[in-house]
Amino acid sequence: MGKATAAAMLWLIMLALPLQPAHATRLTLFGSSEMQGGNLAFFPQFVEMLRRYSADLTQLNGACQGRGDTACLLQEWATFITSMQGLERRTQIERVNRYINAVDYIEDQTNWGAEDYWATPAEFFGRAGDCEDYAIAKYMTLRSLGFPIESMRIVVLMDTNLGIGHAVLAIYTESDVLVLDNQIDQVVSQSSIHHYQPVYSLNEMNWWRHR
Repeated sequence: MGKATAAAMLWLIMLALPLQPAHATRLTLFGSSEMQGGNLAFFPQFVEMLRRYSADLTQLNGACQGRGDTACLLQEWATFITSMQGLERRTQIERVNRYINAVDYIEDQTNWGAEDYWATPAEFFGRAGDCEDYAIAKYMTLRSLGFPIESMRIVVLMDTNLGIGHAVLAIYTESDVLVLDNQIDQVVSQSSIHHYQPVYSLNEMNWWRHR
């Protein structure tokens, strides 16, 4: 995700944003209480990533000019997605987690010359990425497999063991929240993780602040 100072700045920004109470039926995320926002304009990096992602998809059926070409990367990704059609949901989640976690990790400053850059899946597969890029790629892969948007959130949090910012993908089931984490090989229940303090979470529909 980035440095602890960046995460602290995010926390201060979150405190100033307008909120409304979240639905009482929502499962608690890492033991936090949450308030729902709504205006994704407060997250320009996420919104801009979605715009670039839509632009990338127009190249899905284009001619593959070479392994690092966007069309090639998207077609390879689409082949992986197609290979999982019809599998049980849990199997799909586990395979997606392993597939995305196999991509190399690289800090945004080194990769993009920016402290915090949210990459599209094609950018991630082409140039690797950091924690939120893994979460985004998993989110978009599962979305392509038919997982409901409202069941998934990209969660930006503090790793209290390391004192740094981090990001994971959370998937809500009827009875649990599953965590897909680039630092953990397995898909795990949130109940098994005690050192994550969520700051905010979001998907294409809403965002939530956590305390």
